[in-house]
Amino acid sequence: MLQSPQISIVMPCYNAGKTIKTSIGSVYRQTFRDFELIVVNDGSTDESLSILKKLAESYSGLRVIDQPNKGAGPARNRGIKEAAGEFIAFLDSDDSWHPDCLSKLHQALMTDTNAAIAYCGWQNTGLAANRCKPFVPADHEKPDKIETLLRTCPWPIHGALTRKSAIDAVGGFAEQWSSCMDYDLWLRIASFNKIVLVPEVLAYYHHHAGEQITKNRLRIALNHWKIQLEFLKNHPPIVKALGRDKVKQLTHGELLHRAYVAYWQGDLATAQSLFRRLLFLPFFKLADLKYLLPSLLPAALYQKLIRLCRN
Repeated sequence: MLQSPQISIVMPCYNAGKTIKTSIGSVYRQTFRDFELIVVNDGSTDESLSILKKLAESYSGLRVIDQPNKGAGPARNRGIKEAAGEFIAFLDSDDSWHPDCLSKLHQALMTDTNAAIAYCGWQNTGLAANRCKPFVPADHEKPDKIETLLRTCPWPIHGALTRKSAIDAVGGFAEQWSSCMDYDLWLRIASFNKIVLVPEVLAYYHHHAGEQITKNRLRIALNHWKIQLEFLKNHPPIVKALGRDKVKQLTHGELLHRAYVAYWQGDLATAQSLFRRLLFLPFFKLADLKYLLPSLLPAALYQKLIRLCRN
């Protein structure tokens, strides 16, 4: 019998014909070689499937699974189900890794056998220079870890290596989320398991003109907030430990922060939708009302008013 690989890499693919070769190429440039790559073609309507079939003839360990379009979460769950490795890494079909990414993350989990996740730094590409600086996150394995995890997604989906047993224990990705599904998974695993930082930039997030889940700011903000609320509803002891005021700050306060960011960056459609939602939440202060109340206006009138005030 063939020995199972140490790492299974799961890559969902939907209409990624222009980027899939580059992403798969970064996998096969890894210095760590004991892996399998499972690409789930999620009902692509472009040339993705034909490209994948040709690549599978050239790359050993590349498995292509074709299924009707179901979304990124179900596609990743299909890949997890098929995975034979002890560890799981996720790479989207338009992103890439440093050649030492898998090697260093794997070594971290082999060194610390109590850790369920090893995570690293990352870098954006394809944006303005001030938004493409390398970033190494903090060591989150501290007493306030859950508070940190609740506040924001601590690393991108391709910036971590996870024990498959930890993913299986929480049931994989929750398929109801159209975005932030990785945040939901990390929150459910990392809150109750040890995590370890590899303090190097090893993952690259490529921004481009195509369709990307992370482009929809409103959907991301609302899903992030709903995931927070769902997690806290399922874990009353965490609510009790944090206290009601801290919970509101981490959930409603984060939503308010995202509304202000959208507002000052000129994304008035997102800002208006979030401000409207916040009007009915018990968190804002009187000073916030001058931003929240105008959001009740019709969209065209709201945007005209804001631009007039700014001028």
